[in-house]
Amino acid sequence: MNNTALWFRDFGQPERVLSLEHALLPPRLPGTLRVQMLYAPVNPSDLIPITGAYRHRVTPPRVAGYEGVGVVREADSPALIGRRVLPLRRDGTWQRWLDCDPQLAVPVPDSVADRLAARGYINPLAAYVMLSKWPVRGKRVLLTAAGSSCAGLLAQWAKRQGAAAVTGVYRTMGKNNVPDSCVSMHDEAGLRTAASRADIVFDAVGGSLATALLKHLRPAADFVSYGLLSGEMYQMAGGAVKPQRFHLRDTLAVTPTQAWQRWFSELWEMLAASALPDVDLFGIEDWQEALRAFAAPGRRCKPLLVM
Repeated sequence: MNNTALWFRDFGQPERVLSLEHALLPPRLPGTLRVQMLYAPVNPSDLIPITGAYRHRVTPPRVAGYEGVGVVREADSPALIGRRVLPLRRDGTWQRWLDCDPQLAVPVPDSVADRLAARGYINPLAAYVMLSKWPVRGKRVLLTAAGSSCAGLLAQWAKRQGAAAVTGVYRTMGKNNVPDSCVSMHDEAGLRTAASRADIVFDAVGGSLATALLKHLRPAADFVSYGLLSGEMYQMAGGAVKPQRFHLRDTLAVTPTQAWQRWFSELWEMLAASALPDVDLFGIEDWQEALRAFAAPGRRCKPLLVM
C-alpha cells in the first residue's frame, strides 16, 4: 500500500517548495495507531514554518500540516479500529496515512461532524487556553487579524466569558467576526483610540501594527502576542506595556497529556455552539489550488484538503 504526502525538503514559499510525493507505506510499529486521514485544513500555522520562520525548531525534510481528522484503521487494540481521532503533535497531517502515539490521538465524539473535527485543534485550543490564562470578564478586548478563525473564536468566547466589549482590527473591512465594533488597520486615529481603551490585546500580526498598538496602551493593559502574520517582530517604541508571548506548542510541551486531553471534552461543546466559516474542499492533488484559495483577499471560507 502506498502513501501520498505533501513534503517540504527545503525552506521557502510553500507553493514553491511543497511537493506531492508517493511512497510505499512501511509496516505499522507496535504500540502505534495507523490513521487514514479524512480532512486537514490550511492554516497560517501550517504555512509559516515552511518559510523557515521557525527554523530553530522546524527542520526539513518533513510532511506539512498540523491538524486534521482521520479514522483508525490499524491498532494493537481492536476496540480502537474505526474510531475517529485527531492525530496530533507528531508527523504532518497533510498525508493520506499517518502513524501516531495513542496518547496523542484525541477521540472525536460521534456528535461532531468530520469537517468541524478537522478544525478542532490549532485555533480552538489556542483561543481556549489564552482565555484561560488571561480571563477577560469585565474587560475591553482588542483583537488583531480579526477576520481570522482564531480571532473569531476569541471574540465569541470572550463575550461568552463576560467581556465588557470586543473590538476587532481588520485588514479588509466587511469581514466582521467581532460582535461589538471594528477598526481598519490603516486607520491610525481609530487604532490609537481603540488601543487607549483596551484592557487586553490579543495580537496575531506583530510588525508595525503591534508596534502602534503598544505605543498607545495604558500601563495596566495586557498585550498577548500569539502570532506574526506580518512576518515581522514588533518594536517596543517607548510603550509602557511589556508584551507577553503565547505559543500553543510551548504550552502543550509543559502540560501533562491527560490535562490537555481533558480540555477537549469542554472544547467540543464550545465549538459546536460557535459560528465558524464555511469550508472549501480540495483534493490533496489540488493542494496548489487550495493554497491560492487560502491567500485570496477577502477569503470567507476555510480551505480543507480532502485526503
